Amino acid sequence: MPHSNPLPPAPLWLTHSQLTPLPDAPTLDWLFDEGSLTRRLTRLSDDGFSVTPLFEGWQLLRADECAALDLPEGSEGWVREVYLRGHGQAWVFARSVAARSSLRDGGLNMDELGSRSLGELLFCDQAFQRRAIEVCHYPLQWLPKAAQTPELWGRRSRFDRGGLSVLVAEVFLPALWQAVNLDGNHR
Repeated sequence: MPHSNPLPPAPLWLTHSQLTPLPDAPTLDWLFDEGSLTRRLTRLSDDGFSVTPLFEGWQLLRADECAALDLPEGSEGWVREVYLRGHGQAWVFARSVAARSSLRDGGLNMDELGSRSLGELLFCDQAFQRRAIEVCHYPLQWLPKAAQTPELWGRRSRFDRGGLSVLVAEVFLPALWQAVNLDGNHR
């Protein structure tokens, strides 16, 4: 079951050019990296990467998700929430959504991914076009209880292929920054 806390007001999602003040350089690098996050986490973890599904199912999408996908408010979509882990530690909370209407005709079976990475699938299919990355301090109430930490950076981007659009949000958890700092000290 996804977290069912009352929803806070949607954050203001900002592109790189709209972001002020800028976070530190390592944070900026992770937030706006256009490559595959799955591949980057796999490298950082020396192949100790895994995906833990938390929730998958149909539900009403949040207003900010509907707006990002050009859907009427209150639209239903497939929601997939997972932890992306390095060495068993939750490094990233990811929430991916797609409208029921676009999934029906889009040929992407999000309900069959299990512990596979959606991001890897999106990056392996060159027909997907990624739109601009947007970032925000992700609302505490939108995170699973175990990951609720204030002021966490999140990013999202929309991937389009024909009539199919998938919105992928990724929130960088404290354990990731610890791993990044350790990795930086060993290079």
